[in-house]
Amino acid sequence: MNYLSATDYENYGLPATTLAAWITAASAVIDAHCRRTTLAVAQYEERIRLQTGRNTLRLSYVPLAALAPATSPIVSAQGRFTLPRRGGFPYDDLSADVSLLLGLPGTWNAINATTIDFDVSTGELMLPLSPLGLWFSEVDVVYTAGLATIPDTVKVACAQIVRNAQSTPGLNVQSGNVDNMHLQYFSDSLIDDTTRSLLAAYVAEKVG
Repeated sequence: MNYLSATDYENYGLPATTLAAWITAASAVIDAHCRRTTLAVAQYEERIRLQTGRNTLRLSYVPLAALAPATSPIVSAQGRFTLPRRGGFPYDDLSADVSLLLGLPGTWNAINATTIDFDVSTGELMLPLSPLGLWFSEVDVVYTAGLATIPDTVKVACAQIVRNAQSTPGLNVQSGNVDNMHLQYFSDSLIDDTTRSLLAAYVAEKVG
């Protein structure tokens, strides 16, 4: 999506005659820098391994945001147990025997999304215990995250990237028409220190 509309141009220091293709290209640079398909609310899916004995995890894309008509950002979740290595099963022998008897290792079990506690700003999830009182060792979460309203920081960054691109002699730009522009070379100067600071809060970080 474009992070500036035509009515925004002059408010953020761009001429009213700025081609929409410049905004499209700058918005694509922002998405690439932030490692996301868009900063707007979108759906993601992540499969995450949990540390032994823990039932919390952090998602990569924040802030968590419900996508209407849903009221929760957690669309669905499932978890499973895997066979431990080097005696790493954090429970007593009876629990281990029960889990193996019921065939739990490797089996995906649905997790009621309404039982998951979450922090919208950090993307941290706290999962419920399984019916047997065991922690999951791997979870798969489908969720929605992004910005319901594009903030001024992103709009300022978009305008700055356009100005940087237009003033960079080494930038090879091919334009066919108003709606089509391809930047063949992204100079480092397109994302300057100011722009990095404006976008820092929206860069996705994969939590290992």
